[in-house]
Amino acid sequence: MRLGGFVVRVLVWLPVAFLVWYFTAPVLLWPAALLVKVLSHLGLADLVGGIEQSGSTLVFTTTLRPGTAAAQAARVTVDVNMLLYAFGLPLYAALVLAARDPRWRRLLVVGYAALIPFVAWGVLADFLKNVAITAGPLITSQTGFVAWQREAIAFAYQLGALILPTVAPAVLWVVTHDAFLERMRRRGAA
Repeated sequence: MRLGGFVVRVLVWLPVAFLVWYFTAPVLLWPAALLVKVLSHLGLADLVGGIEQSGSTLVFTTTLRPGTAAAQAARVTVDVNMLLYAFGLPLYAALVLAARDPRWRRLLVVGYAALIPFVAWGVLADFLKNVAITAGPLITSQTGFVAWQREAIAFAYQLGALILPTVAPAVLWVVTHDAFLERMRRRGAA
């Protein structure tokens, strides 16, 4: 197989994979939502009152108050679009399908399972960024995060939004397709 042919096949599979991913996202991302709920319950119970999934969006109901005297009974909610952190799923699927590996079904399942924690990372980091950094001072002061914790949240958000959604599927594909890459390298050397 030539590199050019592989690239063309990836480009053909990408729109198909993204279309399937977009319309099945609420179901595909349910495990990521479940993981976010479990992690929030374990580590952020004092901050998160509840989480509901609405399509591909998670709605976090916090224990934080808006900060105005008129709204003391109200709680702050944060919406996080999981699609922003899950676009690596169709990218990985397009790479797997373009490689024409006979193990493609198993590779898709393994890749899906391996990428879900990265989606959860991005979603949680986005939520924390919203309540600890970008919300107004009346809300961020209620979180109790100190400066170094806000810096760690900013770093986690950047990693989860900019790097992991693209790098994780590419690295996973390389790791699972070493024989394919070796065949391409040998053909290129010949």
